[in-house]
Amino acid sequence: LGFYLLVTFGARSPLGEAFESLFGQALPFSFAGLLVASVIANIPFVVQPIQRGIESIPPEIRDAAACCGMSPWRRLVEVDIPLAWPAILSAAVLTFAHTLGEFGVVLMVGGNLPGETRTLSIAIYDRMQAFDDRGAGIMAATLLVIAVATLMLTTTLSRQVSPRRG
Repeated sequence: LGFYLLVTFGARSPLGEAFESLFGQALPFSFAGLLVASVIANIPFVVQPIQRGIESIPPEIRDAAACCGMSPWRRLVEVDIPLAWPAILSAAVLTFAHTLGEFGVVLMVGGNLPGETRTLSIAIYDRMQAFDDRGAGIMAATLLVIAVATLMLTTTLSRQVSPRRG
């Protein structure tokens, strides 16, 4: 995916040329490019939790909103999103955690620019290349703690979305 996004965002591509003419900078090896690539790479982590959250809303609630004359857009904004909020938050947390640990897309599209596109996973790779096992180990442990905290948070949010029926 990283390779194809790099080619798609490149200066010779129509998308890359359009972005550069509009914003004055290229997408590859920039924070903006890294952000766009991360959004694309994380679509599965966003869609599934939000889909489950929206599916968990009883159809009777949507039907009642429709009977009250709410348009589909208004139902989405005033009914679906507030009721699916734990799932939306869960999707955001999963996406954030996945982006922290992402390596391939980040390296291909964002490169390794300190202070701009370097992520923790790239920093771990750099430490390993420099034979700094201790530094890499500390960073990897930090990433592991973040991953476990993220799983705990998403599990808690998932329980709010789909409470057990007893």
